[in-house]
Amino acid sequence: MGIIIKPIVTEKMTVQGEKLNRYGFIVDRDANKLEIKSAVEQMYNVTVDEVNTINYHGKRKSRYTKAGMLRGRANHYKKAYVTLAGEDKIDFYSNI
Repeated sequence: MGIIIKPIVTEKMTVQGEKLNRYGFIVDRDANKLEIKSAVEQMYNVTVDEVNTINYHGKRKSRYTKAGMLRGRANHYKKAYVTLAGEDKIDFYSNI
């Protein structure tokens, strides 16, 4: 599995991509900023200016069912916000 798992395509990230030239990705939890930067540059042929990362801890969840109470948790994951240099753009919808 690669460094980049999937892009974050939400309304908020679309606005940031248009105005601030910033894009979001779900990345491997063990990846550092330099690895994320090189992976984005290779995959999308752009120049990365800055990388910010956030680690999310999975929340505990529970629900009541006929069989009793089920407990579990959401997955842990890491987000990376990548700011591109200059006039570079990433088009996630180009191959649809």
